Amino acid sequence: MLDLWHTGIVTKLVDETHNTRRFWIQVPDMERFDFKPGQFVTLDLPIHEKKNKRWRSYSIASHPDGTNVIELVIVLLEGGLGSTYLFNEIKEGSELLLRGPQGVFVLPEQLDKELFLICTGTGIAPFRSMANYIHLHDVPHAPIHLIFGVRYQHDLLYAAEMQQLAASMPNFNYIPTLSREENWSGRKGYVHNVYEELLQEKRPANFFLCGWKAMIDEAKQRIQAMGYDRHDIHQELYG
Repeated sequence: MLDLWHTGIVTKLVDETHNTRRFWIQVPDMERFDFKPGQFVTLDLPIHEKKNKRWRSYSIASHPDGTNVIELVIVLLEGGLGSTYLFNEIKEGSELLLRGPQGVFVLPEQLDKELFLICTGTGIAPFRSMANYIHLHDVPHAPIHLIFGVRYQHDLLYAAEMQQLAASMPNFNYIPTLSREENWSGRKGYVHNVYEELLQEKRPANFFLCGWKAMIDEAKQRIQAMGYDRHDIHQELYG
């Protein structure tokens, strides 16, 4: 199934922030698109002659809901061939070639350790899928901390939805952290200070990291310096 390419139809587009767009894609030849929260799909875009230079992978931002529609959230990268094509050429009704789901960046079977979901930018996509899934299925869980780092308040993805989730889901903490915003009463700085502060007294924990390489590399170093094992750390690299 993983190697099968499917034709998806874009059913809806919404600009989430000034440089990110939400894409809803229906896969008509599948009755339901089954995936595990945290997995991704690969798009084959007509941007190059070589196959591997046409492929772009994106985490699924929606949760499995029994339908054949998934949501992706994509950032427009300066000079990025894939995202430029998706933003300029894809309209509602456009077709996209995709395959998946793929990936092993999925929740542990037991959520009996504290869970730190640490992300930057569109790296929130798999964590949105996971958090909604846990909430809707009443999955028993230890405390979950979603630490989301962006530069400015206008860069926050799914902010209202995450605040609502934190209000209605026991033991789910949403901690947006802004590195360049002046007028902001919440956390400032980088994501690393947040988990280091929360774990001053070391407790059993699982860490899921999703975002740009620099953030992931620094987080892995810092988490291990706190005394955690590398097997406690799971990552999905963007870019």
